[in-house]
Amino acid sequence: MTIGRIIANRQQDIVRCSPETTVREAARLLAERRIGALPVLGGDEVVGIFSERDLLYCVARDGEAVLDWTVSQVMTAPAITVDPSTSAIEAAALMTKRRIRHLPVIENGRLVAFVSIGDIVKYRLEMIESEAQAMRDYIRTA
Repeated sequence: MTIGRIIANRQQDIVRCSPETTVREAARLLAERRIGALPVLGGDEVVGIFSERDLLYCVARDGEAVLDWTVSQVMTAPAITVDPSTSAIEAAALMTKRRIRHLPVIENGRLVAFVSIGDIVKYRLEMIESEAQAMRDYIRTA
């Protein structure tokens, strides 16, 4: 099972921001879209990730003045990325090891998807249920 299978046939509008976006505007995007992170793109290149944690830590450390800073000043960089051929297990292990919840998916140098740990868990649960149903069907017919 690969990341490519998880994102196959997905019509994903990837919400993103630029390094020059203000923290205030990025926070507004997170809240409006009810998402936990944004890939930060400099041109076509993913240069970082701005997450709820980045927002929380910088506000706790530096106060509300950070809302007028640029995302480049507080984002997590460099971004840890995967490609569509990465297995879901590898991606989950990477996320666990690095304590992150989102991964940009890069193909031929371009952002093609943005997956969360929830996407990976959901897909894995669907696979487990499918395998369990196949076993139940096999047992019934044996």
